[in-house]
Amino acid sequence: MQAAPLPPERSERTGPSPDPQATPAQAPDARGAGSRLAERDTRILAFEQGWWRHPGAKEEAIRAEFGLSSTRYYQILNQLIDTEAALISDPMLVRRLRRLRDQRRAARVGRRDRDEE
Repeated sequence: MQAAPLPPERSERTGPSPDPQATPAQAPDARGAGSRLAERDTRILAFEQGWWRHPGAKEEAIRAEFGLSSTRYYQILNQLIDTEAALISDPMLVRRLRRLRDQRRAARVGRRDRDEE
């Protein structure tokens, strides 16, 4: 059973969100005090537990499942895994995603340092 895709994120063309400083994991209207994850955030974490065998398959699944570009999806995911609510919801997954993100950042910095020499 597949969940219905979410509507696309609002863009500058359709107008700004009510609070431009609020991130998806911090929006008070969706989570009350901010201690619970919104449905979309829960779906994103569940989606990240999956594995894709073919290049591009995950990007296609992101578009079909969430109606987002892969760039926007990863922006939301990175904000989400920095929240305490996500860590409480699925600590092993969130720690793994944080570790992978940190490894990718370190690799980029290392390449940049080598290129400057």
